[in-house]
Amino acid sequence: MRLGFLLSRRWVLFFAAVLLMAWGAVRLGEWQFHRLHDREQRNAWTERNLAASPAPVADVLSVDAPLPESREFRRVTASGTYDAAGTFVVRYQTRDGDGGVDVVTPLRLDDGSYVLVDRGWTATQDPGFGPDDAPNPPAGRVQVTGWARADSTGDKTGITGGSTREVSSRAATDRVDGPLRQGFVDLQRETPTVTPALVPVDKPDLGDGPHLFYGIQWWFFGALAVGGFGYLVWDEARGGQRPRRKPPSTGRATPVT
Repeated sequence: MRLGFLLSRRWVLFFAAVLLMAWGAVRLGEWQFHRLHDREQRNAWTERNLAASPAPVADVLSVDAPLPESREFRRVTASGTYDAAGTFVVRYQTRDGDGGVDVVTPLRLDDGSYVLVDRGWTATQDPGFGPDDAPNPPAGRVQVTGWARADSTGDKTGITGGSTREVSSRAATDRVDGPLRQGFVDLQRETPTVTPALVPVDKPDLGDGPHLFYGIQWWFFGALAVGGFGYLVWDEARGGQRPRRKPPSTGRATPVT
């Protein structure tokens, strides 16, 4: 087969485009595999933290430093009194297809510091639902158990009109009268209880997600690009698809009737 055509400008550019496409597909596949590794690491940390005995919240959530990723979902306990005046809600939270909000209230600890407690979810279709509409926390001293969570980041953490899109202690410092521990607690159990009780947060998802499938898919696309280019080279080298020859004429004239 003659391959001199590969030196033409058209085929050189075509080859460069295929290489760029294949390289991009390989890198995207590697990125997905790295995300899979990170997800597996977070799941291992989460499983370890969920299985551990509860620790005092002061040993896990600090006033001076954010919660490390390796300690998220560590079970913690805390005692104190809720500061109902600092309550705010997290908008657009759904459970089983129903719309609602999460209710977050600062808890004043015995040492004078505060920690945000996501007390749970309540259903509402009212977009103007605010902290004054939320069920009140227990009065007096309470004992809570829950999961330590890291602050959310980004531009959705600001608290406006007593509501936010994502929980961040850094956006709630003006809602308490003392030092606020970084992060927050997803409530699982409190004593005494209140009626009506809010719906506690579900356990974290420990699945690996779609990253393995996506990584294989990107590598398949890269192999497909290289294989397709090789086929086109082979087809061009053999002269392409030649049209079928017409059957030879017999030389006889068609009789006129």
